[in-house]
Amino acid sequence: MKGGMSTTVKNNERFAGIASDCHSCIIGQARSAARFAELSEEQANRVITLAKVWLKKSKTTPLLRQHIVRYVADAVIQERGESHNFDIYKEVKDKSNILSMSYADSFQKKIDDSESPLETGLKLAAAGNIIDFGVKQSHDFINLDKEFQSLDKIPFARYDIEPFKRALERASTLLYICDNCGEIVFDMLFIKEIQRECPNLQIVAALRDKPIINDATLEDAKAVGLDRLVKTISSGSIYPGTIYPETTEEFQNLFTAADVILVKGQGNFETLLPLADRRLFFLLRIKCGYMAALSKVQKDNLVFMQRYKDAN
Repeated sequence: MKGGMSTTVKNNERFAGIASDCHSCIIGQARSAARFAELSEEQANRVITLAKVWLKKSKTTPLLRQHIVRYVADAVIQERGESHNFDIYKEVKDKSNILSMSYADSFQKKIDDSESPLETGLKLAAAGNIIDFGVKQSHDFINLDKEFQSLDKIPFARYDIEPFKRALERASTLLYICDNCGEIVFDMLFIKEIQRECPNLQIVAALRDKPIINDATLEDAKAVGLDRLVKTISSGSIYPGTIYPETTEEFQNLFTAADVILVKGQGNFETLLPLADRRLFFLLRIKCGYMAALSKVQKDNLVFMQRYKDAN
């Protein structure tokens, strides 16, 4: 792992301190993690207290939201007496992958039958970002199933497709930074269309280094076959996001060399947005008020945004 907290803040000054809007979400995620890990009430209270302590420290200590989520996960694992790689959300991650895969053929047909397969694939990949169990209170998949039926009907509030197409035309390498389990199935559909449009493009998919919430790891990528479609690597991130100074040398070298970088999800958006780099394209659903303010896009809309210094 490279870098540390001081380096993180230096490269992410815009995010120094944790927005007050995020506090309740972090506490909710701590409760959710304790519930999924089947901790006792006493154990859960200790985890929640720890989250509150770190939130208080964040007022005077350079911390990101992603750091505290990691600390909470580690505390849950310690309470259970498990190894450091214990996956709190393994069951829900596996189920979301299986559910998404059950829709893959029908969504592939949507793509094949559309006037613009690349854009349809992109929209499905963005809509797949709805799969996020970080603060859910149960293993219920019924509502998720209903949402899947209208995934491609959610509107885009920002849609930088033309700059993306132009970037692909000039590119020889694409780094695709993944987000959640389940969602990675829809990423595969989109990647297939990119490969069809740009058969000589070299694509590498980056995933988390170890389990955190429902984010996808190399093991999860292998489970759905992403590793058979493109080269997959660990970014080195142990957080629900990509804190660049704390990623591996391999990832940083690929990041530096890539002609286009496609970034999925809110955590990656939040941690990589400070890099004013026009190679970055963010693809996500805006799920909370804080992210709405950050992206200048209304909550519940989709975003496909090129990031560069003079972006609006």
